[in-house]
Amino acid sequence: MLQPFKGIHSFHLNITNSMITLLLLIPLIGSLILLPMSNTIESQSQMKKIALTTSLINFFVSLFLWYQFDSSQTQYQFVSEFNQLNFCHLNFGIDGISLYFVLLTTFVTPVALLSNYTNITKNLKFFLISFLLLETLQICAFVSLDLLLFYIFFESILPVLFIVIVIFGHGNDRFRSAFLLFLYTLAGSLPMLLCILMIYSYIGSTDFQLISLYSISLDSQKILWLGFFIAFAVKTPLYPFIIWLPKAHGDSPIGGSIILAATVIKLATYGYLRVLINFLPDATNYFGPLVQTIAIISLVYASLSTIIQQDTKRLIAYSSICHMAVVILGLFSNTIQGIEGAILLSLAHGFVSPALFICVGSVIYDRTGTRIINYIRGLVTYMPVFTILFFIFTLANTGIPLSLNWLGEQLSLIGIWQQNPIIACLGATGIVLSACYSMFLYNRLSYGNLSPSLPPLKDINRREYYLLISLLVPTIVFGILPNVILTTLHTSTTALLYTVV
Repeated sequence: MLQPFKGIHSFHLNITNSMITLLLLIPLIGSLILLPMSNTIESQSQMKKIALTTSLINFFVSLFLWYQFDSSQTQYQFVSEFNQLNFCHLNFGIDGISLYFVLLTTFVTPVALLSNYTNITKNLKFFLISFLLLETLQICAFVSLDLLLFYIFFESILPVLFIVIVIFGHGNDRFRSAFLLFLYTLAGSLPMLLCILMIYSYIGSTDFQLISLYSISLDSQKILWLGFFIAFAVKTPLYPFIIWLPKAHGDSPIGGSIILAATVIKLATYGYLRVLINFLPDATNYFGPLVQTIAIISLVYASLSTIIQQDTKRLIAYSSICHMAVVILGLFSNTIQGIEGAILLSLAHGFVSPALFICVGSVIYDRTGTRIINYIRGLVTYMPVFTILFFIFTLANTGIPLSLNWLGEQLSLIGIWQQNPIIACLGATGIVLSACYSMFLYNRLSYGNLSPSLPPLKDINRREYYLLISLLVPTIVFGILPNVILTTLHTSTTALLYTVV
């Protein structure tokens, strides 16, 4: 059996038992190495290599953790505990659900660093340290086995994201976008903090395993459920809390957009699974129709808003809201197909959405200096390789077969169909609307006569090619071989199902 990590003096434990500790410490060690380095031009190349190497090492550690994971068990594995201080009790572990969110975080971090590898020169050290800290904080949120710890790490990413947008973002409106991100999510999470304090007053602990042993009355569950749901709905985001996301994407650096789309909003997905469905099943069943209605409103509203966008990054940001609305439908379907489909779609969105942000916010923007759709056309004339990759990711974003997006959407809709066929039909309209705005964007940018306001453009370089291919491979491979993921998910998702009396 695995032995818990008892403190900073217990490094004699074998490597398997301390995997989570390694995942949390490696980015911090990289940050400490970067901290004393001078921010001169000569040392910038070395700092980039250190940060990238650190993130890649963490990714390989997470792959080893995936290899060692026992998918036949429902309990938490690789449990690490630090309780040597009276005021600090850290408890971490992983199950089949949190495993893939950790893998997604460690996979996306080096992609985000590489996306800004050449265009961030001022305050580079602070930029690299910020992303390594974000990696550690997000992993902490996904592996925390204590509700109060989850809240702390859930909120701790906000100051870092705020500073990244303010310092490294572009546009005069970036200050307002950063404040919207910070204030919306901070205010939305205050009800969650109150609910955590209520749980502590009822049970005397905020430990996940202890909470799961207690039976909470339906009336109390309803109050707690609403508090947690508001926090997660703002982070998702769902209507009417969606205004902060397109603005944050539009004014953040491309690395910030990648992290925001791939992992930050997945904290809400994880919160639905870990807290609402797991601890408050009666209230989840009671409020199920309300959640489904809000998800459909968010889907239709965001889809129609996406079609009229003229800024390429904001268009991709609104499309993210559409996909997350389908994720919500799957999560609250109370079926294995729906929950597993929602997790698959979350992972697929974590691959495809960053790739589209790289296409429009890095490749095209770096060459044209604009993100306004009306100013860009005819890219296929000078950028044929890029156009092919852009086309594949556009199709994946629409949910074409053989992509992970397609499996996620279909399973989510099949799951909600068993609950409410009308909601499933309304949710399926997102596929049609997704095809409308995705193909409009691709066709408008790629074909037609080359815009006279644009100079001759260079095709993608080696770094950009490797970035896009690294995101394309898991999208296609897992779309063809989904059982690689589903086999690990079955046991954990089955434990989330509740019986409706």
